[in-house]
Amino acid sequence: MASQILLLDISARHRIKIKYQKYRLLNGILKTLVQQVNDGSIITRFDKTPLPQESNDVICPHFIELKWAYGCPYDCAWCYLKGTFRFHPKKALPVVKPYEKIELHTRRFLEEVDTPEILNTGEIADSLMHENSDLPFSRFIIPIFETQKLHKVLFLTKSSNVKNFLVVELHKQVIMSFSLNAIPVAEKWEKASPVLKRIEAAKKVYDAGYEVRIRIDPMVPIEKWEKHYLQLLDLIFGNFVPERITLGSLRGLQSTINGCTDRSWIKYLKESSNWGRKVDFKTRYDMYSMVIELLKTKYNFDKIALCKETLETWNSLKMNYSEIRCNCIW
Repeated sequence: MASQILLLDISARHRIKIKYQKYRLLNGILKTLVQQVNDGSIITRFDKTPLPQESNDVICPHFIELKWAYGCPYDCAWCYLKGTFRFHPKKALPVVKPYEKIELHTRRFLEEVDTPEILNTGEIADSLMHENSDLPFSRFIIPIFETQKLHKVLFLTKSSNVKNFLVVELHKQVIMSFSLNAIPVAEKWEKASPVLKRIEAAKKVYDAGYEVRIRIDPMVPIEKWEKHYLQLLDLIFGNFVPERITLGSLRGLQSTINGCTDRSWIKYLKESSNWGRKVDFKTRYDMYSMVIELLKTKYNFDKIALCKETLETWNSLKMNYSEIRCNCIW
C-alpha cells in the first residue's frame, strides 16, 4: 500500500508543469528562470518591477514567492495587503491554502529546478502566522526543503513566535528574516509583536544556528528619528549580527492608501515613483546615509541593500544596484 501511495504521489507531481521565461537581470545578464509552477497559485516569480530606466523607477530584483497563504493577523497602518486583498471577502484576514497542494507544487519545484532559488513565504502573508496551529507551517515546510541542498525557504515576519523553529533539528536550507522598526514607529503604526520581543526571537533562532536577516522597513522620519534608529541598531547588534540588513523607507501604493483606515502616516509621503508615493528624496537620503554610515563605522557591517528604492537614491548613495543582495534573494 505504501509503495502504491508513493507511485501515485510521483505521478501527481509529474503532472505539475513548470513554466520558464527569459529574464533580463539587474546586472544586464539574460537568464532563463522559473516563471511559475502550474497556474502560479502556489509558486510564482515576483516580476512586477521592470528594469529601471528613469530616476524615479524603483529597483527590485525578481524573486520567487511561495504563496502558502495570504493575509496577516496584524493590522499595521500601512500594510499593502489591505490594498492587495481589498476585493477579497475576508479582506486581509489570514487564509492558509491546502497543505497537499503546497507540498505537491513545492516538491515538483525542488526536484526539477536546477538554478538555486530562495522561496519567499512572506510576501503576501506573515510567515509565522500559522505557528500555533495543530500543524505549524514551519514544521510542515522545513523538512521538505531539507530533502535537498540547492534551494532555501525564507520566513519573513513581525512575529516573535519562534518556538517551533527551536525544536527543528535540520534547518540548513532555512533563512529567517525579521522586519524591525524604531520603537516609537512600531508602537504607533505597527500592531504586531513589540520590537524588543522580535529582537529576542531573532537572537533565539540565531543562537540555534539559523541564518538571520533583518529588514528595517519602512523607516519613517518622525521627530528625532536619528536617535530612534540608532537605538534600534544598538539593540540589534547588542544581541546578534545579522547576515544582511535591507533598508526601506515609508511608501504607499494608491490601493494601499485607499484601503487603510489610519492615514496619519500619509503626511510623510511627498513624492511619486513607479511604485507609489514616497518620503521626499532628501529625507530618504539623509535616513539611509546616516544608518549606512553607522553600520559601517560603528559595527563594521557592510552587507546592506535597499528595498523598493529609486535609481536616483541608489546612485546618490554610491551603491551599485546591479550587485544588489537584498532580503529576498541570494
